[in-house]
Amino acid sequence: MTKRRLILIGNDDGYAAKGLQMLVDMVRDMADVLVCAPDGARSGYSRAFTADAPLRMRLRRKEDGVQVWSADGTPVDCVKLALHELCSERKPDLVLGGINHGDNASVNTHYSGTMGVAMEGCMKGIPSVALSLCSHDEDADFSPLVPYVRDIVARVLDEGLPEGVCLNVNFPVAETFKGVRVCRMAHGSWINECSKMMHPRGYEYYWMVGSYRNDEPEADDTDNYALQHGYVAITPTRVDVTDYDSLQRLKQWER
Repeated sequence: MTKRRLILIGNDDGYAAKGLQMLVDMVRDMADVLVCAPDGARSGYSRAFTADAPLRMRLRRKEDGVQVWSADGTPVDCVKLALHELCSERKPDLVLGGINHGDNASVNTHYSGTMGVAMEGCMKGIPSVALSLCSHDEDADFSPLVPYVRDIVARVLDEGLPEGVCLNVNFPVAETFKGVRVCRMAHGSWINECSKMMHPRGYEYYWMVGSYRNDEPEADDTDNYALQHGYVAITPTRVDVTDYDSLQRLKQWER
């Protein structure tokens, strides 16, 4: 058992989400699988962790080569708990986030709990990949993703990733894909994000909603372009957010 590779899987849709269950089935013959995921939906939690409340874990399922745990914290909490409590004697060879129900391309990467899983794994020195399907349907069809997910997982297991770099992989909704594009994150923004409502008791309240706008729709080297044209989009993403061009320009501020 310990001679096999180990894959740690988390998400932000909850341990019972179809995307996570499908991901386990896609990779369980490639390595032992340990799942530690939230006990319910935690979309939009990004890299948040819990600092003001105790956390609990619960073993949900255990079978040959697969363990599924849930925790009542954030996606990042789940990775931290798994690495500290469940992997103390066996470091994972790979961390996977997903498969997310929904698009995590462009600026969505900054809000995504799925990316939070991958970034946390990356910061712990483990090759990490976030996987997302551009559909919010809880019963979405993940079957077209199978050969692509398995190929990406096999490559990362065999070749690794550069230090401080994880992958953000997004799949369009299609029965077949035109191919794979390795691309940059599109410049985009969320607009009309707050919807004001009136409660029957007479006070105002708000829903955080909005719609995404691609701010460079003509650019053909972005994740948005790839997805809109039927390609799988792979975006290498760095933990180090330093702007090195500005670093050099601002050196004149030193005294």
